[in-house]
Amino acid sequence: MFMEGARAEGDELIADYVECLMSLDTNTRPGETDQQVIGNSGQESTSISAQTIEHTEAKDLVTAIVGDVKQEPYLGMEFDSDEAAKTFYNDYARRLGFPFRVGRSRRSKGVQEVLIMKRFVCSKEGVYRKKPTNEGTRKRERISMREGCKAMMEVIRDSNRWVVTKLEKAHNHHLGTCSRVGYLRARGFIDTAEKISIVASDAMSLLRQNAFGEGGDAQGLLDYFKKMQAQSSAFFYAIQVDNNSCLTNAFWADSRARSAYSYFGDTVTFDTTYKKNKYMMPFVTFSGVNHHLQPVIFGCALLIDETEFSFIWLFETWLAAMGGRPPPVSLVTDQNRAMAAAIAKVFPNTCHRFCKWLILSRSKQKLAHVYSAHPTLRAELEKCVIESETVRCFETSWVSILDKYDLRKNTWLQALFNIRQRWIPLYMKDTFFAEMSPTQKLETMNEFYKKYFNTKTSLKVFLTQFDLSMENRYDEELQADSFTLCTKPLLKTASPIEKQAAETYTRMVFEKFQEEFVESLGYSVYKIKDGTISKFTVARDEDALESFIVTYDTAKGTASCSCKHFEFSGILCRHVLGVFLMVDLHMLPEEYFLKRWTRNAKSDVLLDDCSDELQKKGTSSVEIYKAAKDALQKAFAEIAIVEKSAGKGEQRDAININEDITVDEAMTNQSLQDPERKVTNLLGHLLGSTWSPM
Repeated sequence: MFMEGARAEGDELIADYVECLMSLDTNTRPGETDQQVIGNSGQESTSISAQTIEHTEAKDLVTAIVGDVKQEPYLGMEFDSDEAAKTFYNDYARRLGFPFRVGRSRRSKGVQEVLIMKRFVCSKEGVYRKKPTNEGTRKRERISMREGCKAMMEVIRDSNRWVVTKLEKAHNHHLGTCSRVGYLRARGFIDTAEKISIVASDAMSLLRQNAFGEGGDAQGLLDYFKKMQAQSSAFFYAIQVDNNSCLTNAFWADSRARSAYSYFGDTVTFDTTYKKNKYMMPFVTFSGVNHHLQPVIFGCALLIDETEFSFIWLFETWLAAMGGRPPPVSLVTDQNRAMAAAIAKVFPNTCHRFCKWLILSRSKQKLAHVYSAHPTLRAELEKCVIESETVRCFETSWVSILDKYDLRKNTWLQALFNIRQRWIPLYMKDTFFAEMSPTQKLETMNEFYKKYFNTKTSLKVFLTQFDLSMENRYDEELQADSFTLCTKPLLKTASPIEKQAAETYTRMVFEKFQEEFVESLGYSVYKIKDGTISKFTVARDEDALESFIVTYDTAKGTASCSCKHFEFSGILCRHVLGVFLMVDLHMLPEEYFLKRWTRNAKSDVLLDDCSDELQKKGTSSVEIYKAAKDALQKAFAEIAIVEKSAGKGEQRDAININEDITVDEAMTNQSLQDPERKVTNLLGHLLGSTWSPM
């Protein structure tokens, strides 16, 4: 249900969102659009064959075309009602890309007038005639859509059926280039749930201007792509154009983004949060989390045209840019019908989940009046979603909240509960999402947008600021590498398991593991089944109502838990660790250390700036190659530590000044101040006297 006029735009979008959640159907506007790609090969005009994506939303009231996938109108077609005919023509018009209106209708004569005819026409039907005005009266000129188009469909009542008696399918204008946004929205061309106008030419021009600079000129973006590719042949970019040769969407990924996907691309977030802020350009990112629990980018795009066709193009292009590596195991996105349909086609084996944080954020707006009346509701609802440890606990708590506040008839909450398997993590615990705790929230680019971008920011400035932001993130990863390599965590027990984990994981991941390990000491473990495959029940001492079942294989020394924490996060849960302590297991099997969380997550990575040279020199000797790589990585780690301590002396305690940090004996004070000289000396020593830097 939508209220117009007084209702705030945010509430209107929320209402649209509820409809999306309840229907979860496909919103498409397919068309035969020639696509053009400029990729990492630098070759222009690489053609992608035109594709027509059929609209799959079948209307039950259309009875004459059950087997017709294209749903083309024809003379003699029958409908159950005039509204069914209108619904059909609306879908047909959406597919072709033109707005329509009811041109004529006729009622029967007599005491009881009955509607007997309706004619649906293209909105460009007819000819505009300027009405005469009184002298001295000034009226605002209105833009007319009418171009004399004769396309129409007329239906007439025949008993209880409505039959197509007149039909004209030809248009005298280009399709998909209409200009009245409001009219298109009223006819369903622009789905407000997607929060962006993409069909109308005037809206498209505005978006292109916001995205590509003054006048909508995309040359600056292409120049940026070519410059980046000249600097690195591994830089990938692709563009999509419409049948008017106007750039609609663009994608790019640098070498570090493509490399990061090979190590951390098992779970991906497709971030479209720019849509919640009218000042943001249509910029989206593919992101994930690295071995330090830091956000990492896998690619970026300017996405103006948000149809299913464009999402399919973007997802397929992104996969191609990632070097043909397997699709992610899991994908987290906002809810969008066109996007969801594209994901189902491009990532059929990927577990797709809606972001719980975005849904909870919308709930703050949608339930604002309820929250105001019941101040404790918001905290209880969020606690139910975030802190419930089992599905039974979540569902019981949810129903209890609805009953407590008499909200069983609340449309928003009904919709959310009906699709709980699509956004509540508890229902997808057997799939890897790299989430260590229920409160973990992957940083989005929202803060970056707010800091660096507004409607007056040029694309050139935006790209420059974005590149600087990415450099800062790479520096933060390097600092985390340094911190892990050059410091030792404080162990809280004498257990060899904790020591093993400390030597294997990065510091941030070890802290999460250590939390689980310490918590395991507060659980009671009871054996409920003996044998080679034994079973244990594990529960808190003070709360035995919620218990977990751990299955333990004594021969292999492996275990699995009903909470599925390891499958979901990649580190062992407190319940399995409690069982391991009980059976006196001294070391964890290697299979419980996912490489992506370890210090060696990127063990075969070479630093980008030196990788080409090292590969050339290293081909002569595998041993020299490995030695040079290890020494270079160690050097950079040590340098980063020293630079950090020199620049921020007050943070020296964070690096644990009581630990002895081993520094290469050949590293003098002067070389510490000259990182480039240190790296050069190391490589020269390892690769021989004939080596010199390029």
